[in-house]
Amino acid sequence: MAIGVDPHGANDTPDLSGLRYGKICILSDADVDGSHIQVLLLTLFFRHFPKLIERGNIYIAKPPLYRVDAPARGKKPAAKIYALDDGELTATLDKLRKEGAREGSWSIGRFKGLGEMNAEQLWETTLNPDTRRLLQIEFAALGFEATVESLTKLMGKGEAQARRDLMEMHGDAVEVDV
Repeated sequence: MAIGVDPHGANDTPDLSGLRYGKICILSDADVDGSHIQVLLLTLFFRHFPKLIERGNIYIAKPPLYRVDAPARGKKPAAKIYALDDGELTATLDKLRKEGAREGSWSIGRFKGLGEMNAEQLWETTLNPDTRRLLQIEFAALGFEATVESLTKLMGKGEAQARRDLMEMHGDAVEVDV
């Protein structure tokens, strides 16, 4: 009811005329627990609202994991810089060094979750259409059938052995936020 569309299957022709939102954004923390919540919600949308994914209505909001308080550098004023992950944090610090910031003259804060941000930070980083980062969900190259197979293996009942096999084969390739 909240989104204005009844649940439907992949082969149904749902009535999307009542859709209340052009973009349905999943907001969750930028850590492993937040990723797990994203997967659960994506499974819900995939199983019960696949046409919304097909039409490009489902997005994941990408909140930052870090905030860097950078000092003034030459003609550049002091600034708050947000980084999504460790890679962006490293790139930000490298850029500050190149701009002449003294080593250690900045401070780095790590967000534990969206609830830790004040209203202004949440708006600036995750909600504001001009500055937020969204990842549009799509079937892409896999296509619908391969996505069904993957989601069933990862999230389906009675698939514990398939998940275990997958983790044993590819578990060392996964990045884990500890």
